[in-house]
Amino acid sequence: MESILDHWKSLLAVALVLLLIGLYRQVLRLCGVIVVPDDSIGLVTKRFVLFGANRRLPDGRIIALNGEAGFQADTLAPGLHVGLWPWQYTVEIVAFFTVPPRSVGCVESCDGKPLGSGRIVARQVACDSFQDARAFLANGGERGPQMAVIPPGTYRINTLLFKVTLADAVVIPPGKIGVVEARDGNPLPTGRVIARHVDCNSFQDAQAFMDGGGERGPQVAVIAPGTYRINPFLFSVTLADVVDIPENKVGIVTTREGEPLDTGEIAGGIVPGHNMFQSPQAFVNAHGNKGLQEQVLLGGRYFINPRFATVEIVDMVDVPIAHVGVVIAFVGKEGKDVTGDTFQHGNLVTKGEKGVWVEPLDPGKYPINPYTHRVTNVPTANVVLNWATGKTEAHQLDKNLSTITVRSADGFKFNLDVSQIIHIPRNDAPKVIARFGDMSALVTQVLEPTIGNYFRNAAQGSDIIDFLKNRSLRQGEARDAISAALKEYNVGAVDTLIGDIVPPEELMKTLTDRKIAEQERVTYDTQREAQVVRQQLEQATALAATQAKVVDAERQVAIADFNAQASVKSAEGQAQAKKINADADATVVRTVGDAEASKTRAVGGAEAEVVKLKIASMESGNYAMVQVAEALAKGGVKLVPDVVAGAGAGSGTLVDVLLANLVREGTPRGAART
Repeated sequence: MESILDHWKSLLAVALVLLLIGLYRQVLRLCGVIVVPDDSIGLVTKRFVLFGANRRLPDGRIIALNGEAGFQADTLAPGLHVGLWPWQYTVEIVAFFTVPPRSVGCVESCDGKPLGSGRIVARQVACDSFQDARAFLANGGERGPQMAVIPPGTYRINTLLFKVTLADAVVIPPGKIGVVEARDGNPLPTGRVIARHVDCNSFQDAQAFMDGGGERGPQVAVIAPGTYRINPFLFSVTLADVVDIPENKVGIVTTREGEPLDTGEIAGGIVPGHNMFQSPQAFVNAHGNKGLQEQVLLGGRYFINPRFATVEIVDMVDVPIAHVGVVIAFVGKEGKDVTGDTFQHGNLVTKGEKGVWVEPLDPGKYPINPYTHRVTNVPTANVVLNWATGKTEAHQLDKNLSTITVRSADGFKFNLDVSQIIHIPRNDAPKVIARFGDMSALVTQVLEPTIGNYFRNAAQGSDIIDFLKNRSLRQGEARDAISAALKEYNVGAVDTLIGDIVPPEELMKTLTDRKIAEQERVTYDTQREAQVVRQQLEQATALAATQAKVVDAERQVAIADFNAQASVKSAEGQAQAKKINADADATVVRTVGDAEASKTRAVGGAEAEVVKLKIASMESGNYAMVQVAEALAKGGVKLVPDVVAGAGAGSGTLVDVLLANLVREGTPRGAART
């Protein structure tokens, strides 16, 4: 309870103090005393003037300078002021006006001279940043928006005369530029679209802008990245991107300001001193032309005013490997033909002149303006062109070529595919472009009619069968003829190749039937020859099969002949022995005689049989010896003594033994042995 009472006592004490202070101020006020705090000023309004000439303000004025009734120009500074009787003066205490950092104070005056005709911003006068209202009015300050701005800080502003609003400072971030438009200044001259440059501290010094003859409208100068105190009453600032040109790109510039282009020109010439169009006033002062510019911007960052010039970013001119770039210049001074009488199909000029440059560009990248110069890439390697429907090379020069249709001498239409290989030397490339303009025109105007007509003419001089049979010959003739024709156009013909030849279907059927018939005839002949060969083979096989038997028979005949001779020799030997013993035994002699006679007959018969066997073996070839042996054995003819047949004498051969055994086995067992 006591704490609550203490609290209320404190509150009452504070209230009492405040009441006493208020009463004190009221007492002071009644006594004509004003106390202005340290952070404030007093704005004085005089209610009336009892005596004197300056009882009323001049017409159109609201701020009193000479003691007139009304708003007073002078303010009360912090401190004690006396003599300001409440029945004659009212005093309003207002705090100092503070402009924070990164802001500006924009001032409008309620009094002053009227603005000049056509003006929207009052000129700047010395008035201590609008803290001295008397100086402002005395120095001819004008009513309305003021040129000058109040920078960051604390100010004693008479708000009876000046209205101050805060505005942000203009901040241009990196990668941007500030594009300025002035709302006041001199009018633009006739034909101008952008105001000339005036030194005015990046538009922060409005008075310098006006004193320098600044013109209203879009300003040629831009504001670089940074923070600026710019009066928004006079200038509007918008952000724009800086121009960044990447590598392998170029910037094509078109200006909106400058002198008109000369008649017949399509682009402005190159003028010095404008820092790559970043100093537009220097460009204008150097008499640069408005419109498309021949000069290009290389890779980098540029602060170019978009109100002055636009920049289009395009690729560098690329001349690939195995090509040259032929330059056709649309700007420059008129060139003199450097070919003389050697080339009559167009002018070739030196670099920098208007026309086709005689020296081509080698492979690489070049910063060339595509609107002022055209670069045509001409292949210097071999180029294949196909006259074949649906077949196109990567260069696309033959995309409109198709299979050639021709008519033979015998009235047949047929199609043939042709490939032409060409080559254009480096130094002849400008001549080709000067004559035709580009490679596609060379194909359509020269190659297509030349090659098509050649083969049509060639086909008409031959029937279709001969054309097909003499393909290689036709190809060689075409190569020579087309090479000679293209040489006139500075084009080298490397080779001409005939591809697929498609005769008409009815002819193909006839040829096919004929070919089938020929093949069948060949087949029949082959089969007949095969039959003959097969017969010969069978005969040879049979002959080979009997050859062994013939050889065996011949061997048997030879053996029989040999055995017969052996038997004869043996018999002769035995007869000789018996004849020696004949004197001893007459009987033996007679017997031997009879035997001799028998032997003689046997030997003669044997020899005859041997001869017969030989003849038989030569005719039949298989059973000669066996038949003879069996016949002798069955006939009981004793050819030799038992001693010989039994091999008892030891003088017979293996053949003798075999023959003797055969004879013996064939003799009847009961037969008498002689």
